[in-house]
Amino acid sequence: MQKNMSKIYKYTLRALIILIIMSTAYCSSKEAADLIIKDATIYTVDSNFSTATAFAVKSGKFVAVGEDEEILKHYKSDNIIDAAGFAIYPGFLDGHCHFKGMGENTVRYADLTGCKSFDEVIERLKIHFEKHPSDWLLGRGWDQNLWKDKTFPTNERLDEVFAGKKVVLTRIDGHAGLVSKEVMSLANFDSETKIDRGEIIKDKDGKCTGLLVDKPYDIVRELVPKLEREELIRALKIAEAKCLACGLTGVTDAGLELEDIKLIDSLQQSGFLKLNFNIMINPDERTMDYFMKNGIIKREGFSVRSIKIYADGALGSRGAKLIQPYSDSPSSTGIMVFDSTFYDKICEEAYNHGFQVCCHAIGDQGVRSILNIYAKYLGGKNDLRWRIEHSQVVNSEDFHLFKGYSIIPSIQSTHATSDMGWAVQRLGEERLKGAYAQKQLLATNGWIINGTDFPIEGISPLATFYAAVARKDTGGRPEGGFLPEEAFSREEALKSITIGPAKGYFAENEIGSIEVGKFADFVVLTDDIIKNKENDILKTGIQSVWIKGKQIY
Repeated sequence: MQKNMSKIYKYTLRALIILIIMSTAYCSSKEAADLIIKDATIYTVDSNFSTATAFAVKSGKFVAVGEDEEILKHYKSDNIIDAAGFAIYPGFLDGHCHFKGMGENTVRYADLTGCKSFDEVIERLKIHFEKHPSDWLLGRGWDQNLWKDKTFPTNERLDEVFAGKKVVLTRIDGHAGLVSKEVMSLANFDSETKIDRGEIIKDKDGKCTGLLVDKPYDIVRELVPKLEREELIRALKIAEAKCLACGLTGVTDAGLELEDIKLIDSLQQSGFLKLNFNIMINPDERTMDYFMKNGIIKREGFSVRSIKIYADGALGSRGAKLIQPYSDSPSSTGIMVFDSTFYDKICEEAYNHGFQVCCHAIGDQGVRSILNIYAKYLGGKNDLRWRIEHSQVVNSEDFHLFKGYSIIPSIQSTHATSDMGWAVQRLGEERLKGAYAQKQLLATNGWIINGTDFPIEGISPLATFYAAVARKDTGGRPEGGFLPEEAFSREEALKSITIGPAKGYFAENEIGSIEVGKFADFVVLTDDIIKNKENDILKTGIQSVWIKGKQIY
């Protein structure tokens, strides 16, 4: 009996050893990954818009995407996260914003967005000045269209309340501003001053009101002292933190000078900044000379390959260039910022040096002019991806030019819901049919770039998604949506804030979707924006944000 028990023990032990060896061999046959996410609802945004439940990440890139069983069969990791069914999307990208500007605004400008009257503007400025006393009192975001009296303000109150102070208040669109008499004097502006490509607004008696549109306002902004380097670095870090908190993993900054580009580049290379950056260059002489000599910059997570120019101003301040006069100002058609020789020069240099051109164009004449100038250099179908930034009002006869010359529209869906209360007054019913026409623009090339233009709009890509789908403001107005025929499907809206902006600067093989070989940039949300109720989209929270497989937020 004892002998039989001994044999059974030996056989059992041998079987266990064989099992352990086989199990070890099986495990060792699995490929090691740095991270495995399982039990998720993953929207890959690949060409089939397929979904998955799991993926594996190694060395900052997706190495497998599929179902739980498949991923766990072939990969092992010390870091396996059960997502408990949460929805995961490619990292959100803002296709057109002012990242540096938003950071700077945060640390030195009074926030005037949403003010319901000029009195409220004054009160916010008082509070800001008490907290941040300075020779320069700066504010941004006022919009007279939100006031009961929708007329533009004058600087009389400014000079009463802030006597002797240098006050500069940027309008919401960034193309106009109200300045104090002290600043007018500093800029040598008076009732006799004439400046091309802009306007110094006067009252009925010919007296300057302090309101400056386009070029004169640009001149004034150059007078405002720049932030010191350490202050700017702090501002950039604050801006990044705000972006990450909204689910953004990358931004396109629409126009910076050489020193700012070099600073952001160095901060990202050092690891101080984590976001992906695509930066358009300003066409000032020093910046242009540097990049035309040295060429584009393209490395992991950082790209400089386009030139940002302006065709016209903004619709809210009547600076956008229209074919026919403004419906609410029959004597005005807006402003073209430069003459055709400037645009030809920039386009020729860009074409010869392999750079994109990205032109701000809002009015239908501004859009038409740039489309036709682009056409001279592009010649027909191409893959240069020259862009029209905003593409806000397009004449019905001009949509075909986007397709014919492969010109890419870059839009901001929240501009439509911000402007809808007064756009018809500026444009009239007939012209409105080609305004904020995201669906028509999407149809031209089959893809589109979406963004926010922050700080002109809020940062949130979820607000962009909601505006694109619902065509409503954050209060759910109007019922049925503004120009609802232009609404995106949820799939189209998601592509416009992921793969669309990535394609916008030739980064679609690196980011913008959850696919093998791409960087593991993704965002985990608290709800599924593809399936949840429309009015729940804006309630969705950001659970976590990951860049190159590392949790950043």
